[in-house]
Amino acid sequence: MELHNFNEMMAMTSSLGKKCTMAVAGAGTPSAIDTVLDAYDHGVADAILVGEPEIIRSLLAERGRNASDFNIVKTVTGQTPAETAVEIIKQGDANFLLKGMVETSDLFRPVVKKENGLRTGRTISHVAFYQLPFYHKLLITTDGGVCAYPDLNKKKDIIMNAVSTLGCLGYESPKVAVLCCKEHADVHMPETLDAAALKEMGERGEMGSCCIEGPISYDLAMSRERAVIKKYDSPYCGDFDVLVSPNIHAGNILGKCLELLPGVTMASYVAGARIPIVLTSRAAPAEEKLRCIALAGIVAAHQPA
Repeated sequence: MELHNFNEMMAMTSSLGKKCTMAVAGAGTPSAIDTVLDAYDHGVADAILVGEPEIIRSLLAERGRNASDFNIVKTVTGQTPAETAVEIIKQGDANFLLKGMVETSDLFRPVVKKENGLRTGRTISHVAFYQLPFYHKLLITTDGGVCAYPDLNKKKDIIMNAVSTLGCLGYESPKVAVLCCKEHADVHMPETLDAAALKEMGERGEMGSCCIEGPISYDLAMSRERAVIKKYDSPYCGDFDVLVSPNIHAGNILGKCLELLPGVTMASYVAGARIPIVLTSRAAPAEEKLRCIALAGIVAAHQPA
């Protein structure tokens, strides 16, 4: 199967059987509280609010909410909110992590700390979903937000993170395009050599059930017609599920270009750890934050206990 729009993805949350719970690191900010309440009111996820209880209670009261209806946890003395949130996840009381009023580096620090047991051995990477008015299904880009200059092995992990994500959403064999500025391996362009190697790994089944093409340019990946004109022989052109960027700059530029196109909506999360991580921008629309949480909840529901 494949998802054609976010309505289909949101509908999946009602079939999970139970709501997942997010540990909110640094919940004492209006943006975090509004995001939590939106998820709570839509039945998408419950939350454990980590931070300064008095600030959190005040923010809830300002919104006409009874603080006793919510699970509020004070940041443990000597810990950051992220460290306390990770402890809650380790205890099995929450399924994924939501960034509140903490620095991203502080959020990741306890996640990658070996003794916390949240590492999987894979590179952590950002997985972004886009609903585009000119494309027939949801399109994923990766990585434009976490892994700066991935080598071949990290690119392999990035692809596996995206493929695993789509597996949680019901995809059987996602189609992955490894983007470069040209369609042939060139010894003077290491990115093209990586792309060719990744295609070979995919053909050997090293990344699970998926189809990998590369090196391939963005226009050929997105347009079957252009691929025919340029005589690029691949049955997946115009039908890819995942676009893999060569580095964080290309991925970030691609993502922001897509995001600002008229009529585009998106959702994203961070994959590669034992639990999903949601990094929502304060400037993001409420609907986008809700989709991010729903996506993380679906993935968390498919993670092994």
